[in-house]
Amino acid sequence: MEPDLFTAAAEDRQEKDPASSPLAVRMRPRTLDEVVGQKHLLKPGSPLRRLVGDGDGGPAGASSVILWGPPGIGKTTLAYVVSKATNKRFVELSAITAGVKEVRAVIDGARRAVGGYGKETVLFLDEIHRFSKAQQDSLLPAVENRWVTLIAATTENPYFSIISPLLSRSLLLTLEPLTDDDLRGLMARALTGERGLGGAVTLPEDAEAHLLRVAGGDARRALTALEAAAGAAIAKGEPEITLETVEETVDRAAVKYDRDGDQHYDVASALIKSIRGSDVDAALHYLARMIEAGEDPRFIARRLMISASEDIGLADPNALPIAVAAAQAVAMIGFPEAALTLSHATIALALAPKSNAATTAIGAALADVRNGLAGSVPPHLRDGHYKGAAKLGHAQGYVYPHDVPGGIAAQQYAPDTIHGRQYYEPTRYGAEARYADVVERVRARLKGDE
Repeated sequence: MEPDLFTAAAEDRQEKDPASSPLAVRMRPRTLDEVVGQKHLLKPGSPLRRLVGDGDGGPAGASSVILWGPPGIGKTTLAYVVSKATNKRFVELSAITAGVKEVRAVIDGARRAVGGYGKETVLFLDEIHRFSKAQQDSLLPAVENRWVTLIAATTENPYFSIISPLLSRSLLLTLEPLTDDDLRGLMARALTGERGLGGAVTLPEDAEAHLLRVAGGDARRALTALEAAAGAAIAKGEPEITLETVEETVDRAAVKYDRDGDQHYDVASALIKSIRGSDVDAALHYLARMIEAGEDPRFIARRLMISASEDIGLADPNALPIAVAAAQAVAMIGFPEAALTLSHATIALALAPKSNAATTAIGAALADVRNGLAGSVPPHLRDGHYKGAAKLGHAQGYVYPHDVPGGIAAQQYAPDTIHGRQYYEPTRYGAEARYADVVERVRARLKGDE
Protein backbone atom coordinates (compact mmCIF):
# COMPACT_ATOMS: atom_id res chain seq x y z
CA MET A 1 0.00 0.00 0.00
CA GLU A 2 1.28 3.47 -0.84
CA PRO A 3 2.05 5.21 2.49
CA ASP A 4 0.25 8.46 1.59
CA LEU A 5 -3.01 6.54 1.33
CA PHE A 6 -3.14 5.93 5.06
CA THR A 7 -1.98 9.32 6.36
CA ALA A 8 -4.57 11.06 8.51
CA ALA A 9 -7.41 10.15 6.14
CA ALA A 10 -9.79 9.65 9.03
CA GLU A 11 -8.91 13.03 10.48
CA ASP A 12 -9.49 14.77 7.13
CA ARG A 13 -12.91 13.14 6.86
CA GLN A 14 -13.65 14.24 10.43
CA GLU A 15 -13.06 17.90 9.57
CA LYS A 16 -15.06 17.74 6.31
CA ASP A 17 -18.04 15.79 7.60
CA PRO A 18 -18.09 15.74 11.41
CA ALA A 19 -21.67 14.48 11.59
CA SER A 20 -20.65 11.14 10.05
CA SER A 21 -17.92 10.49 12.60
CA PRO A 22 -18.36 8.99 16.09
CA LEU A 23 -18.65 11.50 18.91
CA ALA A 24 -15.31 10.38 20.35
CA VAL A 25 -13.64 11.23 17.03
CA ARG A 26 -15.44 14.55 16.61
CA MET A 27 -14.46 15.64 20.11
CA ARG A 28 -10.82 14.72 19.67
CA PRO A 29 -8.76 17.79 20.65
CA ARG A 30 -7.08 19.73 17.87
CA THR A 31 -4.78 21.73 20.13
CA LEU A 32 -3.02 21.07 23.42
CA ASP A 33 -5.35 23.54 25.12
CA GLU A 34 -8.30 21.24 24.34
CA VAL A 35 -6.63 18.16 25.83
CA VAL A 36 -8.43 16.82 28.90
CA GLY A 37 -6.34 15.93 31.96
CA GLN A 38 -2.55 15.45 31.87
CA LYS A 39 -1.95 18.81 33.57
CA HIS A 40 1.54 17.68 34.55
CA LEU A 41 2.40 17.40 30.84
CA LEU A 42 0.69 20.58 29.71
CA LYS A 43 2.09 23.21 32.03
CA PRO A 44 4.34 25.89 30.48
CA GLY A 45 7.86 24.64 29.82
CA SER A 46 6.87 20.98 30.07
CA PRO A 47 8.46 18.46 27.65
CA LEU A 48 5.20 18.21 25.71
CA ARG A 49 4.98 21.99 25.27
CA ARG A 50 8.59 22.06 24.14
CA LEU A 51 7.87 19.17 21.81
CA VAL A 52 5.15 21.16 20.03
CA GLY A 53 7.11 24.42 20.17
CA ASP A 54 6.02 27.14 17.75
CA GLY A 55 4.83 24.75 15.10
CA ASP A 56 8.10 23.92 13.39
CA GLY A 57 9.98 21.65 15.76
CA GLY A 58 10.22 18.08 16.83
CA PRO A 59 10.92 16.62 20.26
CA ALA A 60 13.54 18.53 22.17
CA GLY A 61 16.70 16.42 22.21
CA ALA A 62 14.90 13.27 21.07
CA SER A 63 13.76 11.78 17.79
CA SER A 64 11.00 9.65 19.28
CA VAL A 65 8.40 9.91 22.00
CA ILE A 66 6.89 7.13 24.10
CA LEU A 67 3.48 7.74 25.67
CA TRP A 68 2.83 5.40 28.57
CA GLY A 69 -0.54 5.12 30.26
CA PRO A 70 -3.83 3.18 30.56
CA PRO A 71 -6.31 2.94 27.68
CA GLY A 72 -8.63 5.79 26.76
CA ILE A 73 -6.68 8.69 28.25
CA GLY A 74 -5.52 10.41 25.07
CA LYS A 75 -2.34 8.84 23.72
CA THR A 76 -3.57 8.84 20.12
CA THR A 77 -4.97 12.32 20.60
CA LEU A 78 -1.65 13.72 21.81
CA ALA A 79 0.13 12.21 18.82
CA TYR A 80 -2.37 13.79 16.44
CA VAL A 81 -2.15 17.18 18.19
CA VAL A 82 1.65 17.09 17.94
CA SER A 83 1.49 16.36 14.21
CA LYS A 84 -0.96 19.22 13.64
CA ALA A 85 0.98 21.68 15.79
CA THR A 86 4.26 20.85 14.06
CA ASN A 87 2.63 20.83 10.60
CA LYS A 88 3.75 17.29 9.84
CA ARG A 89 2.12 14.37 8.04
CA PHE A 90 0.38 11.99 10.48
CA VAL A 91 0.55 8.25 9.86
CA GLU A 92 -1.11 5.88 12.32
CA LEU A 93 -0.26 2.18 12.61
CA SER A 94 -1.20 -0.42 15.20
CA ALA A 95 1.32 -3.03 16.29
CA ILE A 96 -1.59 -5.47 16.52
CA THR A 97 -2.12 -5.52 12.74
CA ALA A 98 1.04 -3.98 11.29
CA GLY A 99 4.43 -5.59 10.83
CA VAL A 100 7.91 -4.70 9.62
CA LYS A 101 6.64 -4.45 6.01
CA GLU A 102 4.12 -1.75 6.87
CA VAL A 103 6.62 0.13 9.03
CA ARG A 104 9.20 0.15 6.23
CA ALA A 105 6.56 1.39 3.78
CA VAL A 106 5.83 4.35 6.06
CA ILE A 107 9.54 5.10 6.47
CA ASP A 108 10.13 4.96 2.72
CA GLY A 109 7.17 7.25 2.17
CA ALA A 110 8.46 9.66 4.82
CA ARG A 111 11.85 9.89 3.13
CA ARG A 112 10.20 10.59 -0.21
CA ALA A 113 7.94 13.22 1.37
CA VAL A 114 10.91 15.09 2.80
CA GLY A 115 12.74 14.97 -0.51
CA GLY A 116 9.65 15.72 -2.59
CA TYR A 117 7.85 18.53 -0.82
CA GLY A 118 9.78 19.01 2.40
CA LYS A 119 7.11 17.80 4.81
CA GLU A 120 8.20 15.60 7.69
CA THR A 121 6.17 12.68 9.02
CA VAL A 122 4.89 11.76 12.46
CA LEU A 123 4.52 7.97 12.75
CA PHE A 124 2.14 7.06 15.56
CA LEU A 125 2.60 3.41 16.50
CA ASP A 126 -0.05 2.18 18.90
CA GLU A 127 0.51 -0.83 21.21
CA ILE A 128 4.25 -0.86 20.52
CA HIS A 129 4.76 -3.37 23.33
CA ARG A 130 3.21 -5.97 21.00
CA PHE A 131 6.16 -5.64 18.62
CA SER A 132 8.91 -8.21 19.04
CA LYS A 133 12.51 -7.14 19.67
CA ALA A 134 13.32 -7.63 15.98
CA GLN A 135 10.32 -5.56 14.91
CA GLN A 136 11.31 -2.76 17.30
CA ASP A 137 14.87 -2.94 15.96
CA SER A 138 13.50 -2.11 12.49
CA LEU A 139 12.48 1.33 13.81
CA LEU A 140 15.98 2.35 14.95
CA PRO A 141 17.42 3.59 11.60
CA ALA A 142 14.41 5.86 11.03
CA VAL A 143 14.60 7.20 14.59
CA GLU A 144 18.36 7.77 14.54
CA ASN A 145 18.31 9.46 11.12
CA ARG A 146 15.13 11.40 11.99
CA TRP A 147 13.38 10.21 8.86
CA VAL A 148 10.22 10.15 11.00
CA THR A 149 9.18 11.52 14.36
CA LEU A 150 8.10 8.33 16.09
CA ILE A 151 5.38 8.63 18.72
CA ALA A 152 4.76 5.22 20.26
CA ALA A 153 1.99 4.37 22.72
CA THR A 154 2.00 1.58 25.28
CA THR A 155 -0.13 0.47 28.20
CA GLU A 156 2.71 -1.61 29.63
CA ASN A 157 5.83 -0.56 31.50
CA PRO A 158 8.22 0.56 28.72
CA TYR A 159 11.26 -0.48 30.74
CA PHE A 160 10.10 -4.08 30.34
CA SER A 161 8.34 -3.96 26.97
CA ILE A 162 10.51 -1.68 24.80
CA ILE A 163 14.10 -2.38 23.75
CA SER A 164 16.79 -0.31 25.47
CA PRO A 165 18.22 1.33 22.29
CA LEU A 166 14.79 2.71 21.38
CA LEU A 167 14.02 3.72 24.95
CA SER A 168 17.31 5.58 25.33
CA ARG A 169 16.57 7.60 22.19
CA SER A 170 13.07 8.51 23.32
CA LEU A 171 11.35 11.11 25.40
CA LEU A 172 9.22 9.10 27.85
CA LEU A 173 5.97 10.79 28.88
CA THR A 174 3.81 9.12 31.52
CA LEU A 175 0.10 9.83 31.20
CA GLU A 176 -2.10 9.78 34.29
CA PRO A 177 -5.60 8.24 34.46
CA LEU A 178 -8.39 10.72 33.85
CA THR A 179 -10.35 11.86 36.89
CA ASP A 180 -14.11 12.14 37.13
CA ASP A 181 -13.76 15.92 36.89
CA ASP A 182 -11.78 15.50 33.66
CA LEU A 183 -14.50 13.31 32.16
CA ARG A 184 -17.27 15.54 33.51
CA GLY A 185 -15.76 18.52 31.69
CA LEU A 186 -15.30 16.50 28.51
CA MET A 187 -18.93 15.34 28.49
CA ALA A 188 -20.16 18.88 29.19
CA ARG A 189 -18.17 20.09 26.19
CA ALA A 190 -19.56 17.26 24.05
CA LEU A 191 -23.13 18.03 25.08
CA THR A 192 -23.02 21.69 24.10
CA GLY A 193 -20.23 22.03 21.53
CA GLU A 194 -20.78 22.40 17.80
CA ARG A 195 -18.55 19.38 17.13
CA GLY A 196 -20.56 17.44 19.67
CA LEU A 197 -24.29 17.22 20.33
CA GLY A 198 -24.92 20.95 20.01
CA GLY A 199 -27.22 21.18 23.03
CA ALA A 200 -29.76 18.72 21.62
CA VAL A 201 -30.18 17.09 25.03
CA THR A 202 -29.22 17.73 28.65
CA LEU A 203 -27.65 15.34 31.15
CA PRO A 204 -29.05 15.21 34.71
CA GLU A 205 -26.71 14.57 37.62
CA ASP A 206 -27.74 10.95 38.29
CA ALA A 207 -27.34 9.96 34.64
CA GLU A 208 -23.99 11.74 34.50
CA ALA A 209 -22.82 9.87 37.60
CA HIS A 210 -23.75 6.55 36.02
CA LEU A 211 -21.92 7.42 32.80
CA LEU A 212 -18.83 8.24 34.86
CA ARG A 213 -19.04 4.85 36.56
CA VAL A 214 -19.44 3.10 33.21
CA ALA A 215 -16.51 5.02 31.73
CA GLY A 216 -14.05 3.94 34.43
CA GLY A 217 -11.65 6.78 33.58
CA ASP A 218 -11.73 6.05 29.84
CA ALA A 219 -12.58 9.13 27.74
CA ARG A 220 -13.42 7.12 24.63
CA ARG A 221 -15.79 4.89 26.59
CA ALA A 222 -17.43 7.92 28.22
CA LEU A 223 -18.13 9.62 24.90
CA THR A 224 -19.28 6.41 23.23
CA ALA A 225 -21.76 5.75 26.04
CA LEU A 226 -22.90 9.38 26.03
CA GLU A 227 -23.51 9.27 22.27
CA ALA A 228 -25.54 6.07 22.54
CA ALA A 229 -27.64 7.45 25.39
CA ALA A 230 -28.17 10.78 23.62
CA GLY A 231 -29.25 9.00 20.44
CA ALA A 232 -31.79 6.97 22.39
CA ALA A 233 -33.16 10.06 24.15
CA ILE A 234 -33.49 11.99 20.89
CA ALA A 235 -35.22 9.02 19.24
CA LYS A 236 -37.78 9.00 22.07
CA GLY A 237 -38.26 12.75 21.78
CA GLU A 238 -36.96 13.39 25.29
CA PRO A 239 -35.15 16.65 26.11
CA GLU A 240 -32.81 15.02 28.61
CA ILE A 241 -30.87 11.80 28.99
CA THR A 242 -32.48 10.03 31.93
CA LEU A 243 -30.81 7.44 34.13
CA GLU A 244 -33.18 4.84 32.70
CA THR A 245 -32.09 5.70 29.17
CA VAL A 246 -28.43 5.42 30.12
CA GLU A 247 -29.07 2.03 31.73
CA GLU A 248 -30.89 0.80 28.61
CA THR A 249 -28.15 1.89 26.23
CA VAL A 250 -25.11 0.76 28.19
CA ASP A 251 -26.82 -2.37 29.55
CA ARG A 252 -25.66 -1.85 33.10
CA ALA A 253 -27.76 -1.17 36.19
CA ALA A 254 -26.94 1.86 38.30
CA VAL A 255 -25.26 1.02 41.57
CA LYS A 256 -25.99 3.30 44.51
CA TYR A 257 -22.45 4.04 45.57
CA ASP A 258 -20.69 7.32 46.29
CA ARG A 259 -16.94 6.85 45.97
CA ASP A 260 -16.33 9.99 48.01
CA GLY A 261 -18.97 9.41 50.69
CA ASP A 262 -20.07 6.94 53.33
CA GLN A 263 -20.97 4.22 50.85
CA HIS A 264 -17.33 4.04 49.72
CA TYR A 265 -16.18 3.13 53.21
CA ASP A 266 -19.26 1.09 54.13
CA VAL A 267 -18.98 -1.25 51.16
CA ALA A 268 -15.20 -1.57 51.53
CA SER A 269 -15.68 -2.37 55.21
CA ALA A 270 -18.37 -4.95 54.39
CA LEU A 271 -16.02 -6.61 51.88
CA ILE A 272 -13.25 -7.02 54.44
CA LYS A 273 -15.59 -8.14 57.24
CA SER A 274 -17.16 -10.73 54.93
CA ILE A 275 -13.70 -12.08 54.11
CA ARG A 276 -12.85 -12.12 57.82
CA GLY A 277 -16.09 -14.00 58.47
CA SER A 278 -15.30 -16.52 55.70
CA ASP A 279 -18.54 -15.71 53.82
CA VAL A 280 -17.22 -16.01 50.29
CA ASP A 281 -20.56 -15.22 48.64
CA ALA A 282 -21.10 -12.00 50.58
CA ALA A 283 -17.50 -10.99 49.87
CA LEU A 284 -18.04 -11.50 46.14
CA HIS A 285 -21.25 -9.46 46.31
CA TYR A 286 -19.48 -6.46 47.82
CA LEU A 287 -16.58 -6.88 45.41
CA ALA A 288 -19.04 -6.78 42.50
CA ARG A 289 -20.65 -3.61 43.89
CA MET A 290 -17.28 -1.91 44.09
CA ILE A 291 -16.38 -2.96 40.56
CA GLU A 292 -19.71 -1.84 39.11
CA ALA A 293 -19.44 1.49 40.93
CA GLY A 294 -16.17 2.20 39.15
CA GLU A 295 -13.98 1.81 42.23
CA ASP A 296 -10.25 2.08 41.62
CA PRO A 297 -9.08 -1.56 41.35
CA ARG A 298 -5.83 -0.59 43.09
CA PHE A 299 -7.82 0.49 46.16
CA ILE A 300 -9.56 -2.90 46.29
CA ALA A 301 -6.25 -4.71 45.87
CA ARG A 302 -4.69 -2.71 48.71
CA ARG A 303 -7.56 -3.66 51.01
CA LEU A 304 -7.08 -7.34 50.14
CA MET A 305 -3.35 -7.15 50.94
CA ILE A 306 -4.15 -5.64 54.34
CA SER A 307 -6.75 -8.35 55.00
CA ALA A 308 -4.24 -11.08 54.17
CA SER A 309 -1.99 -10.01 57.06
CA GLU A 310 -4.60 -8.61 59.42
CA ASP A 311 -7.06 -11.51 59.41
CA ILE A 312 -5.21 -14.54 58.00
CA GLY A 313 -1.52 -14.17 58.73
CA LEU A 314 0.35 -17.42 59.24
CA ALA A 315 -2.81 -19.51 59.34
CA ASP A 316 -2.30 -19.54 55.55
CA PRO A 317 1.17 -18.22 54.59
CA ASN A 318 0.09 -18.19 50.93
CA ALA A 319 -2.61 -15.58 51.53
CA LEU A 320 -0.31 -12.55 51.40
CA PRO A 321 1.59 -13.71 48.28
CA ILE A 322 -1.75 -14.24 46.55
CA ALA A 323 -2.94 -10.75 47.51
CA VAL A 324 0.34 -9.13 46.47
CA ALA A 325 0.33 -10.98 43.16
CA ALA A 326 -3.25 -9.81 42.60
CA ALA A 327 -2.27 -6.20 43.26
CA GLN A 328 0.61 -6.43 40.80
CA ALA A 329 -1.60 -8.03 38.16
CA VAL A 330 -4.32 -5.41 38.64
CA ALA A 331 -1.79 -2.60 38.19
CA MET A 332 -0.65 -4.16 34.92
CA ILE A 333 -3.95 -5.11 33.29
CA GLY A 334 -6.66 -2.82 34.69
CA PHE A 335 -10.39 -3.31 34.20
CA PRO A 336 -12.27 -5.21 32.91
CA GLU A 337 -9.87 -8.16 33.19
CA ALA A 338 -8.75 -7.08 36.67
CA ALA A 339 -12.17 -8.18 37.96
CA LEU A 340 -11.10 -11.80 37.43
CA THR A 341 -7.92 -11.31 39.44
CA LEU A 342 -9.74 -9.56 42.28
CA SER A 343 -12.31 -12.37 42.36
CA HIS A 344 -9.51 -14.95 42.49
CA ALA A 345 -7.88 -13.24 45.47
CA THR A 346 -11.14 -12.54 47.30
CA ILE A 347 -12.23 -16.17 47.12
CA ALA A 348 -8.83 -17.41 48.30
CA LEU A 349 -8.80 -15.03 51.28
CA ALA A 350 -12.41 -15.69 52.27
CA LEU A 351 -11.88 -19.45 52.34
CA ALA A 352 -8.48 -19.35 54.07
CA PRO A 353 -8.15 -20.26 57.77
CA LYS A 354 -8.10 -17.12 59.89
CA SER A 355 -5.71 -15.77 62.51
CA ASN A 356 -5.15 -12.26 63.83
CA ALA A 357 -2.10 -13.29 65.83
CA ALA A 358 0.24 -11.18 63.66
CA THR A 359 -2.05 -8.18 64.16
CA THR A 360 -2.24 -8.48 67.93
CA ALA A 361 1.51 -9.21 68.18
CA ILE A 362 2.62 -5.98 66.52
CA GLY A 363 -0.13 -4.09 68.34
CA ALA A 364 1.21 -5.22 71.73
CA ALA A 365 4.82 -4.50 70.76
CA LEU A 366 3.93 -1.00 69.54
CA ALA A 367 2.01 -0.30 72.74
CA ASP A 368 5.07 -1.11 74.85
CA VAL A 369 7.34 1.05 72.70
CA ARG A 370 4.91 3.97 72.86
CA ASN A 371 4.74 3.58 76.63
CA GLY A 372 8.49 4.06 76.88
CA LEU A 373 9.52 0.43 77.17
CA ALA A 374 12.33 0.70 74.65
CA GLY A 375 15.44 0.03 76.71
CA SER A 376 19.04 -0.32 75.67
CA VAL A 377 20.16 -2.92 73.19
CA PRO A 378 22.07 -5.65 75.12
CA PRO A 379 25.85 -5.07 74.72
CA HIS A 380 26.52 -8.44 73.09
CA LEU A 381 24.04 -7.57 70.28
CA ARG A 382 25.54 -4.19 69.46
CA ASP A 383 27.60 -3.49 66.35
CA GLY A 384 31.19 -4.63 66.79
CA HIS A 385 32.56 -3.85 63.33
CA TYR A 386 34.10 -0.45 64.00
CA LYS A 387 37.32 0.52 65.68
CA GLY A 388 36.94 0.86 69.44
CA ALA A 389 33.80 -1.30 69.69
CA ALA A 390 35.65 -4.01 71.63
CA LYS A 391 36.83 -1.46 74.23
CA LEU A 392 33.19 -0.53 74.78
CA GLY A 393 32.26 -4.18 75.25
CA HIS A 394 30.13 -4.23 72.15
CA ALA A 395 29.51 -7.64 70.56
CA GLN A 396 31.48 -9.31 73.35
CA GLY A 397 30.03 -12.63 74.42
CA TYR A 398 27.69 -12.90 71.45
CA VAL A 399 26.97 -16.53 70.56
CA TYR A 400 26.68 -17.12 66.80
CA PRO A 401 23.53 -19.30 66.41
CA HIS A 402 24.92 -21.18 63.40
CA ASP A 403 27.71 -22.54 65.62
CA VAL A 404 25.19 -24.09 68.02
CA PRO A 405 23.45 -27.44 67.43
CA GLY A 406 19.90 -26.72 66.34
CA GLY A 407 20.79 -23.15 65.36
CA ILE A 408 19.29 -21.54 68.47
CA ALA A 409 21.63 -19.96 71.04
CA ALA A 410 20.47 -19.53 74.64
CA GLN A 411 21.10 -15.81 75.13
CA GLN A 412 19.12 -12.64 75.75
CA TYR A 413 17.96 -10.72 72.68
CA ALA A 414 15.37 -8.30 74.05
CA PRO A 415 16.19 -5.21 76.15
CA ASP A 416 15.92 -5.68 79.91
CA THR A 417 12.75 -3.56 79.98
CA ILE A 418 10.72 -6.12 78.03
CA HIS A 419 12.74 -9.28 78.60
CA GLY A 420 10.36 -12.19 78.99
CA ARG A 421 7.38 -10.54 77.31
CA GLN A 422 5.61 -12.68 74.70
CA TYR A 423 3.89 -10.72 71.93
CA TYR A 424 3.20 -13.44 69.39
CA GLU A 425 0.54 -15.90 70.54
CA PRO A 426 -0.11 -18.25 67.60
CA THR A 427 -3.48 -19.89 67.11
CA ARG A 428 -4.07 -23.54 66.34
CA TYR A 429 -5.82 -22.74 63.05
CA GLY A 430 -4.53 -23.85 59.67
CA ALA A 431 -0.79 -23.73 59.09
CA GLU A 432 -0.29 -21.62 62.21
CA ALA A 433 -0.71 -24.71 64.38
CA ARG A 434 2.79 -25.69 63.24
CA TYR A 435 4.14 -22.29 64.30
CA ALA A 436 2.50 -22.69 67.72
CA ASP A 437 4.54 -25.84 68.36
CA VAL A 438 7.72 -24.24 67.01
CA VAL A 439 7.48 -21.06 69.07
CA GLU A 440 7.08 -23.07 72.29
CA ARG A 441 10.27 -25.03 71.64
CA VAL A 442 12.22 -21.94 70.53
CA ARG A 443 11.27 -19.90 73.59
CA ALA A 444 12.25 -22.76 75.87
CA ARG A 445 15.64 -23.13 74.19
CA LEU A 446 16.32 -19.37 74.32
CA LYS A 447 15.81 -19.58 78.07
CA GLY A 448 18.19 -22.52 78.26
CA ASP A 449 15.44 -24.87 79.42
CA GLU A 450 16.34 -27.42 76.71
